[in-house]
Amino acid sequence: MKRQQVMEQSMFAAWGLSLIATAGSLFFSEVLKYIPCDLCWYQRILMYPLIILLGVASAKKDYKMSSYALILSLIGGCISLYHYLIQKVPFLHELGNACGIVPCNTDYINWFGFITIPFLALVAFALISISLFIVMKNAKEN
Repeated sequence: MKRQQVMEQSMFAAWGLSLIATAGSLFFSEVLKYIPCDLCWYQRILMYPLIILLGVASAKKDYKMSSYALILSLIGGCISLYHYLIQKVPFLHELGNACGIVPCNTDYINWFGFITIPFLALVAFALISISLFIVMKNAKEN
């Protein structure tokens, strides 16, 4: 497969992942009525602009935009990881109580004993970051 195709598909995949993650977060808050904690809001602040950035970059084939989107994605991933650790690591669990109106250590969902909302956000940010690394690697070699 040509580098151009790999970059196009990776950028589109990153956009699609950001769209799915945003739709999921809106589903949890607007349909299921889960109130987001402070850390969830920070993750949303970093995820929502990715839809626009990556959508425009994918449509215009502007692969330089991947470096800007990657920064948002990596910061969002770090916040998601911290949030997940607050939920799952016993000695960090107490840090979540001081998070705001809704404690950050609240598990609205806990599928299979490890899949929580911050975990889903972490997976989304990680997959977006991997897609953007692929775009940047191929753009540099192109």
